Amino acid sequence: MQSEQWYNCLDPELEALRTRARNAVHAHNTCPPDARGAMAPELQALFARVGPDCLLEAPFHCAYGLNIRLGARVYFNAGCVILDTAQVQIGDDTMFGPHAQIYCAQHAKDPVERAKGLEIGITVTIGRNVWVGGGAIVMPGVTIGDNAIIGAGSVVTKDVAAGETAVGNPARPLTRR
Repeated sequence: MQSEQWYNCLDPELEALRTRARNAVHAHNTCPPDARGAMAPELQALFARVGPDCLLEAPFHCAYGLNIRLGARVYFNAGCVILDTAQVQIGDDTMFGPHAQIYCAQHAKDPVERAKGLEIGITVTIGRNVWVGGGAIVMPGVTIGDNAIIGAGSVVTKDVAAGETAVGNPARPLTRR
């Protein structure tokens, strides 16, 4: 999984890692906000890196957590999801609207292989000072450059250049006048 090769997601070792993540997510999502602070300690301990002053509103969901690296001052509004079957790198000062989602997992296209649990995780990289609008979905393998904006409800299937605004399904750069 870590080497971006095809693997069986039904593996018991991976299930144990997902159970650990579900427990940390549950702790985050059920802790009273004044006791939880910016992020429940169980969730912060799960992530590979959490920069200073990050805030994850509840509810939040991640698949493993251990592949998530947050820069400083990253903000996730309520209902965000990260399916981190591969590395997810998020730069400083990046913000996510409600229900934004990041997907690293890609399942086998062949139905027989898919039924066996065959999938691949592909890294997602999001730069500094990016705004991802509410309900947007970032697909496996996408890189979003610094200072980019992703419009609400967009489905990002291809890289977005630094400073670009991309909208729609599939997301495309806005033309400049």
